[in-house]
Amino acid sequence: MDGEGILVTSEMPAADAALFRALRRTWEAVDPVPADLVDRMVAAVATADLSREYALLTLVESDRLAAVRGDADMLTLQFSDGTTNVLIHVTAAESGARRIDGWVDGDALRVELVQDRATFPTVPEGGRFAFDDVPAGVSRLRILLAASPVPGTAADVVTPRFEV
Repeated sequence: MDGEGILVTSEMPAADAALFRALRRTWEAVDPVPADLVDRMVAAVATADLSREYALLTLVESDRLAAVRGDADMLTLQFSDGTTNVLIHVTAAESGARRIDGWVDGDALRVELVQDRATFPTVPEGGRFAFDDVPAGVSRLRILLAASPVPGTAADVVTPRFEV
């Protein structure tokens, strides 16, 4: 680089370098960089995500309004190990307990809801399963499959822990 910010290489003829310097001086005289350009750019970058943040605030507000309609106590979770998918809906009952409705796309023989040392077993019908009167707390599902979807691996799926 020369003193004027022009990249000068050994392959560039001196005439070209001189021409670029003249063009730079011309543009600086005809259309100089605005003095507040840096401040405007910082402000533009800082406000670039305002519409996304506004949408997020609107979603939070709509969740608060959903509580009036009774849908705020419903949670939907999806789990997958790459071969078997599990979808559950958790709803709160007036008693404070929870109801879990779930679906598994594998050929499941048994589904267990595990909380601390308690286990709630059920037999799915057509991939659908449900648990009533589940106490609130950290839980996980263990699904015993009829056959392993991947040869040489375990024939059960255990979900990560989730809060009900």
